[in-house]
Amino acid sequence: MASSVLNQSIATGHCLDPAGRSHDHSQLVKVSFRSAFRGQKFQVIGSNRDNQRSASLISASASQTPVFDPVSTPSKSIISSESRKKSNEAALILIRHGESLWNEKNLFTGCVDVPLTKKGIEEAIEAGKRISNIPIDVIYTSALIRAQMTAMLAMTQHRRKKVPIILHDDNERARQWSQIFSEDTNKQSIPVIRAWQLNERMYGELQGLNKQETANRYGKEQVHEWRRSYDIPPPNGESLEMCAQRAVAYFKDEIEPSLICGKNVMIAAHGNSLRSIIMYLDRLSSQEVISLELSTGIPMLYIFKEGKFIRRGSPVGPSEAGVYAYTRNLAQYRQKLDEMLH
Repeated sequence: MASSVLNQSIATGHCLDPAGRSHDHSQLVKVSFRSAFRGQKFQVIGSNRDNQRSASLISASASQTPVFDPVSTPSKSIISSESRKKSNEAALILIRHGESLWNEKNLFTGCVDVPLTKKGIEEAIEAGKRISNIPIDVIYTSALIRAQMTAMLAMTQHRRKKVPIILHDDNERARQWSQIFSEDTNKQSIPVIRAWQLNERMYGELQGLNKQETANRYGKEQVHEWRRSYDIPPPNGESLEMCAQRAVAYFKDEIEPSLICGKNVMIAAHGNSLRSIIMYLDRLSSQEVISLELSTGIPMLYIFKEGKFIRRGSPVGPSEAGVYAYTRNLAQYRQKLDEMLH
């Protein structure tokens, strides 16, 4: 099935959304895969620019794996500057998860998977109200439950009333058992993609420790250095620099191509993974990013247009007119919602 989708996308030059649906977009798309024939690894480029459909074999290397094996998705690096200029405008929403049970207890959480508190649930719902008039086509979250809860709860407030559905693609059985067989239902759903690369940075041997007790034990300066320096990790943990390497790479390879295709994206993640992405979006230095503070449950809006990310701040609420005046597309989307629901 994956090979048929691949062949169709090459032949048409369409963009495929994360749920596998096709969307017309005249741009250069590169896909790497392992052929079922002798397990050869290929890279294919498909183009539909100026109605000239083509596909060219770029490289092949011997492999002993006789199965279809996706290797990578379209990335920013292989999309031409010309296609960037022609790309559709798209909204990008960033939300740091609401307060977690370990936030409440003042514990280092990192990659330990703990849920939201009652306050965190309320923060997620409030975040949803703030973005209830902004279009969302696909949602990316970390692999941690607090980020997933934040995304799901926020979407309960969206006026479009589409249903966020987590994609289970860990194995073939998971994919088969979670299929949707109604096209109408599929149109009213939003794919939710989980990625460990968007996880909070791993705090190593600090995870589960009380922050104040840790400061008393190691000294405030040492703990501050572990928490707020760019390239100094806690014992057996990740620095912000290490977290940024995986989070930004995932954003470039997986999320940015969706924006280039005109898809409106929401990311629900964590303080350090989002700081890393904002560092890339706003071109911050390593010194600037360490002083960046993100509040829990407060969405941030960017507009992606002509290959550039334009920061628009945080929507104040569903009735805030200024948010929708940033672009004509956002204003028109809200007008359509008003017409649809009244």
